[in-house]
Amino acid sequence: MTMMTRPGRPRSADLIVLGAEMALLAVAVAVGALLNHQGVRLHADAAPLYASWQPHLGPGTPAALLVAALFVWRGTRWGTDTSWPRLLGFGYLAAVLWTLSLALVDGWSGGLTERLTVQAEYLHEVPRVTDVGIMLSGFADRILDFQPDSWSTHAAAHPPGALLFFVWLERIGLGGGTAAGLACVLLGATVCVSVPVTLRALGAEAAARAVWPFLVLLPGAVWVGASADGIFAAVVAAGLALLAVGGRPGAALGGLLLGFALYLSYGFVLVGLLALTVVLLRARDRLGVLLVAATAVAAVVAGFTLAGFWWLDGYHLVARRYYQGWAAERPYGYWVWANLAALLLSTGPVVGPALRRAVAAVSIRAPHPPRATALRQRIVSAGPTVWLPVAAMAAVLAADLSGLSKAEVERIWLPFAVWLLVATAHLPHGHRRWWLAAQAATALAVNHLLWTVS
Repeated sequence: MTMMTRPGRPRSADLIVLGAEMALLAVAVAVGALLNHQGVRLHADAAPLYASWQPHLGPGTPAALLVAALFVWRGTRWGTDTSWPRLLGFGYLAAVLWTLSLALVDGWSGGLTERLTVQAEYLHEVPRVTDVGIMLSGFADRILDFQPDSWSTHAAAHPPGALLFFVWLERIGLGGGTAAGLACVLLGATVCVSVPVTLRALGAEAAARAVWPFLVLLPGAVWVGASADGIFAAVVAAGLALLAVGGRPGAALGGLLLGFALYLSYGFVLVGLLALTVVLLRARDRLGVLLVAATAVAAVVAGFTLAGFWWLDGYHLVARRYYQGWAAERPYGYWVWANLAALLLSTGPVVGPALRRAVAAVSIRAPHPPRATALRQRIVSAGPTVWLPVAAMAAVLAADLSGLSKAEVERIWLPFAVWLLVATAHLPHGHRRWWLAAQAATALAVNHLLWTVS
């Protein structure tokens, strides 16, 4: 599939969308500050982000500036000219360096090793898991708060797969905050491989190369290093890539990963929209791949169920636990729209203009046959650079309206944010350097002006 943009499309349309994004962000910051001043319990000092205002520099600042400058200068050309295997390897290493340098703006301890060791985090619970089987069978009994053996906030808010991952790390000798933080960085950076591989497998290599530098300079890397949501994004992206690439064997492995993703976050039931989109965009054997992947997902669900954890029980208990804490006080009327401003800082300002161009591309490509075939031809001609971002945005909106995502979505929605950036394939070649500069500036500003927490 080749990328297309409307000939002569006025640049002013992108600027209008950018202006709307900036207005949304400004209003979210201003209203958040006002509500905090009035004593409304947003539980976010720098709303719409879960952070506090604290301008600072750190040891990661020079490296972050260097990576940003190099990719603004040469990123687009590297994406076009580099051989495919080298592109993936170089992109992964660059994403690791970008993520790690942003984390180290807050220092080695504050930015990396201590992020996952506080009382609310998973590592707090790892020493309490002496038997995995007992943990799984009794997991749901410890979700609700205000009982002696209640799980800490993050462990309780997620299915047991999230805690299990860090237990496994500890069991193989990689326990502690440093190993956990580095795991977030090293695994989170793999989205720079998984997303382009998915696009190429779906017949959009040119798009994959165009999107690549935007994945490397992902502003959401501020939260990938170090929060478990970076790992979650990696698992989801790898699962989708395997659905796109590997035929039925790949579908089986992809289904296992996506099935496990259901036990990393309850919200990942919405990943089904992305998975179905990938399968429908495949050139062949859609039904076979879908059946194999669904069977693999069912096998994971059966495994956890036989171990004693029933997903639906956990979900209903988490909904109750959610409103035992800050969520009961955080006003839905603010967060239902301010969440989108937080997402904007995670995806970067390019997301709005890119999505506008992606949606416009449907009407550009669509022929004008009789109605019976028009819809099918629109879907086929639009391809993954339209439908993957559309599916990701639908998932985000569903999560937002649910009321179970009030604040902290800058990290929680990372698994969807990386697929929104697929729409950057529709940006004109001459505009990309400027958008990359805006993306890098967003990440650098957030990380140097705020003290982000996970």
